[in-house]
Amino acid sequence: MQIVVGLGPVESDVVQPVLGDAMKFVEHPTDADIAEASGAIVRAAFVFDEAQFAKMPNLRVLARTGVGTDLVDLNVAEERGIDVVITPGSNTNAVAEGALAHALHLTKRLGPLTKLVANGNWDQRTKYPVGDFESKTFGIVGFGRIGRRVAELAKAFGMKVLAYDPFALIPEDQRASSIEELVAASDVISLHVPLTEATNQLVNADLLAQFKPGAVLINCGRGALIDLDAAHDALRSGKLGGLGLDVFDPEPPAHHQIFEHENVVLTPHVMGLSVQSTKQTFIDAAQGVRDSLEGRKPQALAKK
Repeated sequence: MQIVVGLGPVESDVVQPVLGDAMKFVEHPTDADIAEASGAIVRAAFVFDEAQFAKMPNLRVLARTGVGTDLVDLNVAEERGIDVVITPGSNTNAVAEGALAHALHLTKRLGPLTKLVANGNWDQRTKYPVGDFESKTFGIVGFGRIGRRVAELAKAFGMKVLAYDPFALIPEDQRASSIEELVAASDVISLHVPLTEATNQLVNADLLAQFKPGAVLINCGRGALIDLDAAHDALRSGKLGGLGLDVFDPEPPAHHQIFEHENVVLTPHVMGLSVQSTKQTFIDAAQGVRDSLEGRKPQALAKK
């Protein structure tokens, strides 16, 4: 019987039925289990470096819960012929809902209004004008699976959708010719692009200067997409009306002064970890492991 280990919290009762009777899943592996394992289901925060590979001489496949592989040494995996499975799509809806939740929280001023009621300052309720989604423009940077789902949800609120992605097909009536055009026209901007050399600090002081005054910015992509110092200046000046962050650089983040601003909402990289999406991620990861160990090509493999 082949051993598959969980590295990071992985629910045995979810993955074992997918792996089948010929594989044994070990939720809390010992060093001996790790050394024997043919497969591993690995949580996104787990570092799978050269030293970890060295502990697993029998490893043939590892499956990440998510799509990020920056914590995996893909060079070692390639040298040893080890499949690195990823699980795109399992959390698409969860992340999209999370982006909308951040945007609604900020547009409807839920944070400061909660404090106002809790502190007995009812007479100050007009100090925080409540915004609207209907007839406003939702700008989406990155039009992959998550970006497209965000567009569907935004349109359900009666919003106009504008999207920018030089590598994706976008309906003509939703396509922005540049990111500058998008931010100048959008009331809410949501980031859904990978972190690359080109997108590192994509939202900087120069781009923020072109934002529509009072726009809300949401980042459920990668933390380094935004220059937080520049974003803080934009919040203080009123150029930026609100900022929602589910991702940080690094994670967990050092404290930043922007965290104290009343028009900021923060979540610890959990918008993609809803109950439903987490279960589906485990199922997809287990299926990828089983496919690989049984000689089939997994549905999604990481690329260097």
